[in-house]
Amino acid sequence: MNQYETEAMKEDFRRRGVEIVEETEPADVYIINTCTVTHIADRKSRQYIRRMKKLCPEARVAVTGCYAQVSPEELAAMPEVDLVIGNNLKTTLCDRLLELCASEDKQEAGGSEQKAEVEVLPLHEMTQYEEKGLVISSESSMCRAYVEICDGCNRFCSYCKIPYARGPVRSRDPEAVVREVEALVARGCKEIVLTGVNTAVYGSEPDFLMKRTPEEEGLTGLEALLGRLDALPGNFRIRLSSLEPTVVDVNDVSRIVRYKRLCHHLHLSVQSGNTKVLKDMNRRYTREEYLEIVRAIRAFDPLYGLTTDIIAGFPGETEEEFGDSVSMIGEAEFCRVHPFPFSPRRGTAAAEIGDTVDGSVKSARVKALIEEAERVQRAFFEKNFAVTHKVLIEEHREGFATGYTDNYIKVYIKDEDRRRAVNSFVNVRLIGHYHDGCLAEEAEKGR
Repeated sequence: MNQYETEAMKEDFRRRGVEIVEETEPADVYIINTCTVTHIADRKSRQYIRRMKKLCPEARVAVTGCYAQVSPEELAAMPEVDLVIGNNLKTTLCDRLLELCASEDKQEAGGSEQKAEVEVLPLHEMTQYEEKGLVISSESSMCRAYVEICDGCNRFCSYCKIPYARGPVRSRDPEAVVREVEALVARGCKEIVLTGVNTAVYGSEPDFLMKRTPEEEGLTGLEALLGRLDALPGNFRIRLSSLEPTVVDVNDVSRIVRYKRLCHHLHLSVQSGNTKVLKDMNRRYTREEYLEIVRAIRAFDPLYGLTTDIIAGFPGETEEEFGDSVSMIGEAEFCRVHPFPFSPRRGTAAAEIGDTVDGSVKSARVKALIEEAERVQRAFFEKNFAVTHKVLIEEHREGFATGYTDNYIKVYIKDEDRRRAVNSFVNVRLIGHYHDGCLAEEAEKGR
């Protein structure tokens, strides 16, 4: 989502005739689009703000994103910051910065102690999706493009700050989504990634208006949207950035995976393999219910790519409970796992639990998750050996054409003469392990 929204902001500036420069170059304005999913993300944002101001002391510095939404005063107190803009006001950023740059009272380098301006909507006023316009800049990558379909989350997992940073669920007008996808495909984009805080809840608001055809009656909002995109002409595929098992069940997933353009890959965040820990996390499903979803996906396609997140060291997590997370990796046959240590976020329920797990124990558990994930990933890759896949070529590197299969395996095809064009589909057969993915050779027909 941050990548998509950053591109939307850049496109707004380009439309006004403003030049976007590399981050190492001096600039009139720096915009830091922040994350707050962990305390490390907050710290990195502050470090980046200071680094940019040091690079160009007279520049204006604007901060937006999730950290800006939940801790605006903390950021406004930084002497480097001129403007703090919350989520759902990002479309005002260009106007506000152009006003600041044109103002006569621009502070001198190292000068005024005047506090930054703060414009942040309270969560109860974040009731409508903020339409950002079509994000189809010619400077964006045309192999893959992100398309945001919704914002916000109502789930309130006990460790998560995102509902406080993004507000309640707000879905984008389906016609705007379809227009953006059509425009991207017309420009040659071959992979559309649908993104949102929680894509599974698209269209779930009671007052969301989506005029449905008779064929769409009884479908969830996400299913209806996927059906419309599935029917569009053009040579492209669709990837879902994530699907939350806190929202979908085995029946929902069994219907969703059948859309023909949808890549055989889902990011299905598990967070823990233990039912008690899942309850403490307020995840609203059990270990067995999660595995039922996995088994339904595997019944549809045994080589379906599943990626996930797992938290190590949630408050009170015992060694036995952690062991369930390790065993979950092999049982679900994840092709990629993002493990990370629990990070208490001020204002969330988990931060008040106490019974914290020692930092060294969390680090050891993350290491154990990584080791098991690497073992399972290699086994999953080997199941794909001799299978023919369709790959989208994204770049040439060190004598190889590289890209991803639809089930999210990175492949390397020997191509020293660069015969295979970037942004083209190629049928390949996977033949062995290589770096972070697999070696492949061209084949006649892909899955």
